[in-house]
Amino acid sequence: MSKVEEIISRVKSTPVAKPRKVASAFSGGLDSCLGIELLRRVYGAQEIIAVTVDIGQGDDELAMARENALKMGIEPVLIDVRNEFSNDWVTTAIKANSDYEGYPVSTSMTRQLVAKVVAEKARELGCDAIIEGSSGKGNDQYRMHNVFTLFAPGLEVLVPARDLDLTRGDETELCKHWKVPIVETITGGDDKTLWCRSLASGAVDLDQELPDNIWMWLTVPEKAADKPTIVEIEFVEGVPVRMDGNEMPLADLVEKLNYTAGAAGIGRIDMFEDGIMDLKSREIYEAPAAKVILFLHRDLEQYTLMKDQMFFKRGVDAQWAYMMYHGQAFLPLRYDLEAFINESQKNVTGTYKVKLYKGSMEIMSRRSPRGLFFPEIRSIKTVGFDQRKCKDAAFVRGLPFMTLAMREEKSGGNG
Repeated sequence: MSKVEEIISRVKSTPVAKPRKVASAFSGGLDSCLGIELLRRVYGAQEIIAVTVDIGQGDDELAMARENALKMGIEPVLIDVRNEFSNDWVTTAIKANSDYEGYPVSTSMTRQLVAKVVAEKARELGCDAIIEGSSGKGNDQYRMHNVFTLFAPGLEVLVPARDLDLTRGDETELCKHWKVPIVETITGGDDKTLWCRSLASGAVDLDQELPDNIWMWLTVPEKAADKPTIVEIEFVEGVPVRMDGNEMPLADLVEKLNYTAGAAGIGRIDMFEDGIMDLKSREIYEAPAAKVILFLHRDLEQYTLMKDQMFFKRGVDAQWAYMMYHGQAFLPLRYDLEAFINESQKNVTGTYKVKLYKGSMEIMSRRSPRGLFFPEIRSIKTVGFDQRKCKDAAFVRGLPFMTLAMREEKSGGNG
């Protein structure tokens, strides 16, 4: 028995649900294309509806998804949520300094938005099941399942790679044998949004070298231009609204900055990530615009927010990122957190110039009408105020330390 025959035998001997009408979260990649074939050959679905959700992955990827759907004999349903993703999700990600262990939260957001759209379409069309392409070793199975459960309760959730215990190699063998379209530049594929691109998630080895040709926006620093690039970004209430003096929608600004910053060597993220299952993986991301915008936004918050606001907000931001990553985007706490985050941004307005050079970022100028930096008071080069007034303040602030010293003296240092 050949390897592919062994895989097919194992797959067909595995008990599975037998749905009537299935909606597929269809990206056009290996997993979603194979899912269609498995619905026909293994699950015995009578009707299949491929739902492709446009979240800003670009015309090329959308064209690939449609072409592959047609090759599979299905006319896909295209649903455009680019404005929602950009104006609601990415906007909040910026305001919240989105960061999970160094990852600028992105795919974890899009998976849940896509799941919501597909679940709503599945209910609208009277489906009894939904299929998606997660594995049993990653995070997306939880994110998608949570959202399906909320927006399409009672529908069967099919996850072939997990439920049939398929490795990536098994999937590839089946695709080749059944002539299912395969489009992968790197094992594990990639997931692109306007905010961040994830490459080969869960498939990168510890010391695996990454070839230069896998990057979409990034020029590796050693090959980037020898001349620095100066970029000006203007924020209004925490959101970038102008680049180099030109007002533009956030999606357009991010797209332009991805190419500009990427050409200067900005945007590579190579990190260990603790997944939902508490298992570590090496993850690779490409996010030039996100790196620049979040770098500047954090600085602008330090410029315009008071200390207690900043320290409290760090915890709120971390909780927001944690919820997004862990598939909790539609729980009530998310909106509670965002109420504070949005309120905190009312003074986060200003214009920055940043120098981008071979992977480095250096702020050249900061301007804000709402800044709290007043050197005429704080600088040691100015008079500001009568410093002698601080003597009594220092005494009062030292009282707790005085009481600790008194206790130690009273107890002989044995307390």
